Amino acid sequence: MGKRLQKLYKSWEENPDIGFVVMKGSGRAFCAGGDIISVHDMIRKGNIEGCKEFFWTLYNFMYLVGTYLKPHVAILNGITMGGGAGVSIPGTFRVATDKTTFATPETLIGFHPDAGASFHLSHLPGYLGEYLALTGDTLNGVDMVACGLATHYSPSANVPAIEDCLKNLVTDDPSVIETCLQKYSYIDFPNNASFIRRTERIDKCFSYDTVEEIIDALESEAGKTDDGWCNSILKKLKYASPLSLKVALRSIREGRFQTFDQCLIREYRMSLQGVVGHVK
Repeated sequence: MGKRLQKLYKSWEENPDIGFVVMKGSGRAFCAGGDIISVHDMIRKGNIEGCKEFFWTLYNFMYLVGTYLKPHVAILNGITMGGGAGVSIPGTFRVATDKTTFATPETLIGFHPDAGASFHLSHLPGYLGEYLALTGDTLNGVDMVACGLATHYSPSANVPAIEDCLKNLVTDDPSVIETCLQKYSYIDFPNNASFIRRTERIDKCFSYDTVEEIIDALESEAGKTDDGWCNSILKKLKYASPLSLKVALRSIREGRFQTFDQCLIREYRMSLQGVVGHVK
């Protein structure tokens, strides 16, 4: 799929009759991420070259989306995780809905937040990026707009109308596309489970230099309050791969001082090191 998309996107970019590109998922998800089963199968068989091609192809496509010369709209109506975020967040517009669920859950499977995550997460407000990278916690559509991962929010019932509006546009002007999207956008407020309600504690606990210090800070906070949030986060951290947590934390910290392409190159090397380690 990555190969086909890259070929199509390049042909569309060079086509003067195409003004902008819209990407959406088919079914209940936008994109739940890369094909972990096929990668695991290649690792099990020692097919390192296949793994290299897998990551190289997808990362190149993500870079293409991030540097695309034409406006790009991603309609994130459903699960948007891992590679799904990687092929959408670099684009011009990201429309989240009430069905959107965003996460980077790689530490929970012994991997690291990749697909450009070290760039996107590291540029979120405060230490939200570290929090999401280490815990794999989820954000809904309203949360995505609140932190800047999405540009617009609209109820999923409006998606057909948004698509019709976009289909009727003959333009390559981002401001015209923005007007169309804004017509169906809503302002909604984060619920009580939102990270917005806990930004101070997230910044306080996830600002430390090491995973051990972060866990100590959460345990200290858990002793001061009985709302259960700190304990639920500690449970996730203790379930995750310890090595993945350390790699993820360093990756986000380095991402703050790197360009998008530098992050993708580093993540590619990290991914291959992880694959080779599993084969050994």
